[in-house]
Amino acid sequence: MAEMNRVKELYLKTAVPALIKKFNYKNVNQVPKLVKITINSGLGDVKDNGKSIQLAQEELKLISGQKPILTAAKKSVANFKIREGQNVGMKVTLRGTRMYEFFDKFVSIALPRVRDFRGVPTKSFDGRGNYAMGVKEQLIFPEISYDQVEKIRGFDICITTTANTDEEAKELLSLLGMPFANK
Repeated sequence: MAEMNRVKELYLKTAVPALIKKFNYKNVNQVPKLVKITINSGLGDVKDNGKSIQLAQEELKLISGQKPILTAAKKSVANFKIREGQNVGMKVTLRGTRMYEFFDKFVSIALPRVRDFRGVPTKSFDGRGNYAMGVKEQLIFPEISYDQVEKIRGFDICITTTANTDEEAKELLSLLGMPFANK
């Protein structure tokens, strides 16, 4: 049998019993779990440059371990010089093993590399148990070499859980190692 991911093992052995005890779940299936992690990046100024789009796509592929899909504009916006159907961003949706591996890498390697890091904000929950946060630069990931970076780009990371409340989701993520700021 394949080796179980560190975060999944932590979830099954530590988080599930702790969540059952804290929230008095009657059934193990009521315990919140991670569903998917979506990484979304806007292309901004490189939307007309095919080579830059491919470089940005390659960086996101290195970070996530999966090829990102390009997202196209749904409407034309003259002020932003965007035409309908033009590539304006890219996204990756991670599930299963890749999701756990990315979460582990993000929490244990990338976040500690952020300058002046004091924990992630606790205000970024959406009210339904999902957590979203922005990353200012892709350089915090070890796969990205500073010399090969054409432009510093940020992206959004959205962690979707089955939790019904923000409190349950926060407890789940902190048990899995998410370093929340103490505010």
